[in-house]
Amino acid sequence: MFKKLIIFVFVNLFFFTSSYGNINIKARTAILQDFLSGEILYEKEPDRSIYPASMTKIMTSIIAFDLIESGDLRLNEKFIISEKAWRLSTSGYSSMFVMIGDEVSVENLLKGIIVASGNDACIALAEGIAGTEEEFAIMMTSKAKELGMLNTNFANSSGINDPDNYSTVKDIMIMSNYLIKNHPEYYKWFSEKEFTWDRTGGDPITQGNRNPLLYKNLGADGIKTGYLAVERYSLASSLEKNGRRLVAVGSGFETKNIRSKESSKLLTYGLTNFDLIEITKSKQPFSSVDIWLGKKNVVKVYSKENIYKTIKKGQKKLLKVKMIYDGPIEAPIKKDQIVAKLKIIYDQNLIGEYELLSLTEVKKVNIFSRLLKSLNYLIWGDV
Repeated sequence: MFKKLIIFVFVNLFFFTSSYGNINIKARTAILQDFLSGEILYEKEPDRSIYPASMTKIMTSIIAFDLIESGDLRLNEKFIISEKAWRLSTSGYSSMFVMIGDEVSVENLLKGIIVASGNDACIALAEGIAGTEEEFAIMMTSKAKELGMLNTNFANSSGINDPDNYSTVKDIMIMSNYLIKNHPEYYKWFSEKEFTWDRTGGDPITQGNRNPLLYKNLGADGIKTGYLAVERYSLASSLEKNGRRLVAVGSGFETKNIRSKESSKLLTYGLTNFDLIEITKSKQPFSSVDIWLGKKNVVKVYSKENIYKTIKKGQKKLLKVKMIYDGPIEAPIKKDQIVAKLKIIYDQNLIGEYELLSLTEVKKVNIFSRLLKSLNYLIWGDV
């Protein structure tokens, strides 16, 4: 009566033919990821150690955003500017241009960090949250480990030169993903092209965003540039186009112009050579399985997670989606019970396997109905 059922599920796939080829990015290290599927589309020495420079400020912002979300920090809360923070604004570093004794809101400090890349704002925020920048750096490193950034250590909040402030492009990508996924409201600040701060005791200061991709017609909306003489130029970038997001990180670009050009090329490569396929969204009905001796003959199933796959353009025929289960499944069925597996095969290779759960419960029929169904099966072979 019971047998393993393999059901081919047809997913709506739309493809446009395009040439596919490899590229070489003029950077010491780089990585490109399709955000929703998590697929890595390009990498060049992704685990090579780098000095992240101002890309460090992504984590500085994350710490603040997490505290705001938990209710332990408020955007309108004000921090007093220390001499240490002020000195950075007078030392030739990128700055928000704070003054000793100023009381600056968390929101202004964050925008000073995100848009103007203010090192002074980083120290002011770090001291306001943790008491000292050193304690704040410990918080940053702890968060990095929590996110799985296994090759990262933060020694300061701004990314200024320190041999103990290191990371990799892969870890910066992980950090960027967390920012975009967990703080979408605040992530929008990374796309702002300028920030005006109505500072104390002086005329308002307006500064532009240093991310060159924001000024191109790419759809870029973040994230953060970096520069250190020893590391040269770096950029964590992201774009969203037609519901699809790509995240790229590169470091060791020789010039600003090369950084802009190569980062654009990397993102464009992802858009033009690959397609993102939505298999199913989490907790949405995907298909149904047959039930034996239940008050319902079928039950709808779902996946706990969003399932997306990225494949080369023009390769529709190589992708297959199979739902596998031993069925029909005998009732009773509990809500959220695992009842089937979803297998995704690309070019004859298994590229994903996921559990499918019952969307609702299915109760067992009474004894009379069970006897009738069993008799029906014995006579007609119909379950």
